[in-house]
Amino acid sequence: MDLKQINYIVKIAEAGGITKAAEQLYITQSALNQQLLKLEAELGIQLFHRRKNNFTPTDAGTVYIRYGKKMLQEKREAYNIINDLAENNTGHLSLVFTPERGIEMFVATYPSFHQKFPGITVEPQEMRVSTQFSEISKGYIDLGLVTLNEKDRLPELEYEHIRFEPLLFALPRSSPLAKNAADPDVYIENLPYINIKACAHMPFILMFKGSTQRAIIDNILTKAAISPNVLFETASNRTLITMVKNNIACTITSGEYYQPNDKIAYYRIPNDPRWELCTIYKKGAYRSKAMVYFNELIHDYFLRQAPLRTKIQE
Repeated sequence: MDLKQINYIVKIAEAGGITKAAEQLYITQSALNQQLLKLEAELGIQLFHRRKNNFTPTDAGTVYIRYGKKMLQEKREAYNIINDLAENNTGHLSLVFTPERGIEMFVATYPSFHQKFPGITVEPQEMRVSTQFSEISKGYIDLGLVTLNEKDRLPELEYEHIRFEPLLFALPRSSPLAKNAADPDVYIENLPYINIKACAHMPFILMFKGSTQRAIIDNILTKAAISPNVLFETASNRTLITMVKNNIACTITSGEYYQPNDKIAYYRIPNDPRWELCTIYKKGAYRSKAMVYFNELIHDYFLRQAPLRTKIQE
């Protein structure tokens, strides 16, 4: 079996058609369709049901895709093992992380990685948590960085704990509700609690719906029995903080972004809701030396270069 051809078929199945698959593979739709027709002619059976632009695997296609994915993953692992045994410092490492904080981590850690593994090509991507889970489970990505709830964990993935991060309430320090605000430079443990229901009349700016953070925020708002006026949603915690600093709205953000600011009043939330920062990889997959080292760099970065403002670090 031609592994390149296998990759083509798997991509068609995942994309649900020729058009998107061709875009992801950086080839023309015509060339990809010819590869599919050629393979079906060789096998003597159709691999996909065609309904306009929707391709769904036939029974034969399902079998081909299932075993094809295993072969692609085994090839990837075999090359990683051989490269480690040969100590030839070549190969690829695919790394994914959530937007915003991930790119800062990568910029800070890559120089050390490149110094130790100059021949390894790193393929970094920003990716939502749910997509990371999917891509790593399929064996397409080596290592990911996520923030999640305990209930979000999948059994086919391994999770290495970095730290827990609290969710904090932030509002303009000029607001009458901020009269008991703590000094700007206190530790998170010394922040006062706030009754979120008392802020129900204020405008809010929140993380976008569908994000892991928004799921936690919605649970907080539900427990507080409020349905706030949301001015807009964003994918950036820094945007949330900037809007609060400019006296536009209040928000709920991660403790990762808590820094001294004389224009923002931060508060702890009753019951101290939190999420977990982890690195993740496919359970049972081979962990190359390069992957292990980058994983160590990520953990060290959050411990030493981007710690939380807490009295005790995990």
